Amino acid sequence: MPDSTSANRTPATGEPTAAESTRERIVTAAKTEFSQHGIAGARVDRIAKRARTSTERVYAYFRGKEALYAFIARRELAVVADATRMDPTDLPGYAGRLFDYFSDHPEHFRLISWGRLELVNSASPDPDDPSQAAITHKIEQLRRAQEAGTLTPSWDPVDVLALVNQIATTWATQTELCAMTAEQARDPAATARRAAVVDAVQRLFPASA
Repeated sequence: MPDSTSANRTPATGEPTAAESTRERIVTAAKTEFSQHGIAGARVDRIAKRARTSTERVYAYFRGKEALYAFIARRELAVVADATRMDPTDLPGYAGRLFDYFSDHPEHFRLISWGRLELVNSASPDPDDPSQAAITHKIEQLRRAQEAGTLTPSWDPVDVLALVNQIATTWATQTELCAMTAEQARDPAATARRAAVVDAVQRLFPASA
């Protein structure tokens, strides 16, 4: 069944049809299920129950859990890319936006992380993997910035992206440290964590003047 939903809208009003509404309920329910249980731990019957439909209907729209996860991950990565807008000439600003997005949406970070844990096989990259497509696009952006002289060429673009992403998501990945900031940090405010992230990336990859 095609992923496009435009064909499922009623021609007179443009409102979602019953089929489209069911499909979107499945997607919404699956986002919660995958975020909480991962891909292997997710259960189609729980997704169907939360979406107020049947397991047969879930399989009518998606071939299986991995296909459903891939659809959701592709959509979520597009949302993240739009919300954070990587600018190779201002990587500190990009890091700050990543920090903000995943601070506001920790469940989305978990959703993406499950795919990294369960689906990524570095020995044989999958060109259809939505996360790999997003990474390739960003690496090309960084490489073009180096060629244009707006980003230092002394770093491999792959290393630049890995380091910026890691710094920006430090607090999303180290939740045990988050719980200790109230007692251990000189300034426990989230703004202080964000400032540290932006400053660290600025020191490594200064924004262009």
